[in-house]
Amino acid sequence: MPSPTLQPAYVLIRPQMGENIGAAARGMWNFGLDRMRIVAPRDGWPNQKAVAMASGAGRLLDEAQIFDDTGGAVADCDYVYATTARPRGLTKLVLTPEAAMADARKRIAEGQKVAVMFGPERAGMENDDIARANAIISVPVNPAFPSLNLAQCVLLTGYEWQREAVEVDAARMDAVGDWAEQVEIEKLSEHYEQRLDDAGFFFPEHKAENMKMNLRNLWSRMPMTRADVQMLHGIMRQMVRWKERG
Repeated sequence: MPSPTLQPAYVLIRPQMGENIGAAARGMWNFGLDRMRIVAPRDGWPNQKAVAMASGAGRLLDEAQIFDDTGGAVADCDYVYATTARPRGLTKLVLTPEAAMADARKRIAEGQKVAVMFGPERAGMENDDIARANAIISVPVNPAFPSLNLAQCVLLTGYEWQREAVEVDAARMDAVGDWAEQVEIEKLSEHYEQRLDDAGFFFPEHKAENMKMNLRNLWSRMPMTRADVQMLHGIMRQMVRWKERG
């Protein structure tokens, strides 16, 4: 069973080598983190090479949640960080590991569910993955050699999480601060995308996919409560009704 300590989920997106998954598990458990989620591991699951490398942290692999896609892995989260060397053209809040983990502690203490995403070893996360994040964690590394091993990146953020050694206040937020989960924001994004598509907003056609990605990125940057999401759904429904009446 996972430990009762409140903490972020660590999401490994399409990891390529079992050894790296096992090393990431060891790095997590070094700092008391044991919520591992794995998206579409290249070599399938379970993976014996991951088990061998994990050593004393094998329990994390036994309890790891496996997902087919990134959206499913973060659907229940209120706030998501993406570890990447660069924003790749998407406007996001960029934080150091220290600032990100301090922010994560604060959010978790307020009752939010938080996830930290790590990309594949060879190429890192794709824009579609990064667009689902609310903020980016950027490690200040040597610009001439910016590549970090998956386990190294996990270790860095785990260290910053544990460094303050602060007990997290488990008090939940009241209804005013009832933050929307990722799946609710995803539904809102789909609602607006569909209606805007019907209205011919995504034009010209060759720019449509980029416009849709920018719209999804806009939603993920906005800290929204469930009340905010419902209000925005209502605004769009009312605008459609008004147009149909006209």
